[in-house]
Amino acid sequence: MPFPDIDPVAFAIGPLAVHWYGLAYVAGILLGWLYARRLVSNGALWKNNQSPITHAHLDDFLVWVAAGVVIGGRLGYILFYDLGAVIESPIRAIEIWNGGMSFHGGFIGATLAIILFARRNAIPVWSMLDIIAAVVPIGLFFGRIANFVNGELWGRLSSMPWAIVFPTGGPFARHPSQLYEAGLEGILLLLVLAVMIYGFKALKTPGLVSSTFVFGYGLCRIFVEFFREPDKQLGYLLGTDWLTMGMILSTPMLLIGIAAIMRARLAARHPSLPEVEGSA
Repeated sequence: MPFPDIDPVAFAIGPLAVHWYGLAYVAGILLGWLYARRLVSNGALWKNNQSPITHAHLDDFLVWVAAGVVIGGRLGYILFYDLGAVIESPIRAIEIWNGGMSFHGGFIGATLAIILFARRNAIPVWSMLDIIAAVVPIGLFFGRIANFVNGELWGRLSSMPWAIVFPTGGPFARHPSQLYEAGLEGILLLLVLAVMIYGFKALKTPGLVSSTFVFGYGLCRIFVEFFREPDKQLGYLLGTDWLTMGMILSTPMLLIGIAAIMRARLAARHPSLPEVEGSA
């Protein structure tokens, strides 16, 4: 299939060009924020029938999470994918047009921002992690759609009927791995967490939603990596023709997710165990 003729510029106002990529991130943040506000407004979903997080908290947190994602994402990309080039030319560290953002780095940065914000505002850390994890798949969905529109991060060579010839991927048909990720990391993970929240009241067990997200994302990402072209500066790792950096970085997420799920279930069975609480 040929790549759809999509102009990366959604519209222009004079010299100002608004790209679909930017609109996708705005949509992800806005819809995630609205969904989070809806969740914290429904006291029946929370332990003791009251959310420890307010609308004001969510509004203030937007700046924190944006900083965590951007700083962590950029540092993660440098450390995981581009360290050699940055050592040779340190100015490359701020040349974001020559390199991208790492989800795993952004994940670490966002997690640190959540912990710091929760402690600063006396919010239980696990509850803050849960509410953010519940809405992250929305941003992941729009982000992967933006990757597809930009014709970047395409997949490996494929003969499947839906394989696409990307403008920057040579004359060969490839897996539209961005769409695979949008469906798994975005739609599927969002639905799984929503069923847990609304069907099984998972927010009443602090840490269960966030740990399930960590495990679910790691599982989805590892699966899609079998169809996604590895980063050209790294290629396949350890002499294999299948192992990628994405797989290596996602494997600890499986282990951390399982351990955190077990901790959350144990804490639910033994309410006397101390929870991780925020402190002023």
